[in-house]
Amino acid sequence: MKTILFVCTGNTCRSPMAEAIARHAAGQGRLPSGSALFVGSAGVGAWAGQPPSADAIRALRAIGIDHTGRSKPLTREMIEKADLILCMTRGHVDAARRLVADRPALKDRIQLLDPAGDVDDPIGMGQEAYDELARQFAELIPSRISAMLPS
Repeated sequence: MKTILFVCTGNTCRSPMAEAIARHAAGQGRLPSGSALFVGSAGVGAWAGQPPSADAIRALRAIGIDHTGRSKPLTREMIEKADLILCMTRGHVDAARRLVADRPALKDRIQLLDPAGDVDDPIGMGQEAYDELARQFAELIPSRISAMLPS
């Protein structure tokens, strides 16, 4: 089984949305490894146990995806267990790599989700920003995972 981990700051907006969209895509057979894929998310500054933001939940429901879950802080163990860690910003990449600085072989597993650059945090930007992010993720995530995690 392959493990993919999405990382953002608080694990209440971007990374849980990415997690839900990746799970949905895997369930539809749009990702390599299909059902043999575990998808999770965490935050570099997350408080454990927080629900996803209401805006994130509404954006996911608008594209037909339900998500429940609670925030988790990113740990070294999560990184060690994951085959691929996709981060929302370069700052998140750096923070994740610092957690495993003594394990240079893990460095290449930790990448930006969007190779074009950082994924902006939608907090405070209104529902439209969350809806746009969900649409962006629905296109980006299957292609990015397929490119980085071949069957």
